[in-house]
Amino acid sequence: MSYIRDHYENLLADHYSWLFGSFEARATENERFFAAHGITPQGNRRAIDLGAGSGFQSIPLARAGFQVTAIDLSPKLLVELNMRRDELSIMTVEDDLLNFPRHLQGKAELCVCMGDTLTHLDNREAVEKLCRLAFVALEEKGRLVLTFRDLTTALEGLDRFIPVRNDADKIFTCFLEYELEHVKVHDLIYEKIDSGWNLRKSFYRKCRVPFTWTKEILAAVGFNLRLFSRICGDTGVLASRQVCDIAPLAGT
Repeated sequence: MSYIRDHYENLLADHYSWLFGSFEARATENERFFAAHGITPQGNRRAIDLGAGSGFQSIPLARAGFQVTAIDLSPKLLVELNMRRDELSIMTVEDDLLNFPRHLQGKAELCVCMGDTLTHLDNREAVEKLCRLAFVALEEKGRLVLTFRDLTTALEGLDRFIPVRNDADKIFTCFLEYELEHVKVHDLIYEKIDSGWNLRKSFYRKCRVPFTWTKEILAAVGFNLRLFSRICGDTGVLASRQVCDIAPLAGT
């Protein structure tokens, strides 16, 4: 995932929160989502936020009473999260998502991987590994929340050019190239300067993760599934842990 880290540090992290508009509006939307689905502390209060970014999930979870371990690859976004968290119980960790178990102090009550973070993993094997690691990391009746975009249906022609956000000083757009198992995402941002407009550009790949396949993997791992409607443009799954045997990870 090093190329994704480079993409964020060289371009995307500087504009990440701006792309979503108001930070508080997005955090409040997640807060309402968590409340609507009964995601409040009911066990040991430990929560893991995988791909925490600038805190869209971590902050509302901490406000609800969770003790959050917020993991992300981007130092810039974690600095922003730390600036926003005030006295909330949030510990930030800069690391690869699949290394999250080494940062836990015992089992967790909740694990969230939201905002299309899941597609940032290298391949479907990594997605399956994350699901298995989450199952092991959660306490009995612990819950996993995943939200992501199903990128398996390819856009064609001009539909591959997507305007993301603009204001008087910035224009952000992206262009998508579809590969067999990935989507190559080209991010382009024009920033207004004294002499005109400055263009910065970079790309990274997202994994094409089928929603139906993800449900099957979660069920095979041992999760009880509960589907819910779209949130912030993403499709999601709320899964709860049940006690059962699971197959060992390949290569372990």
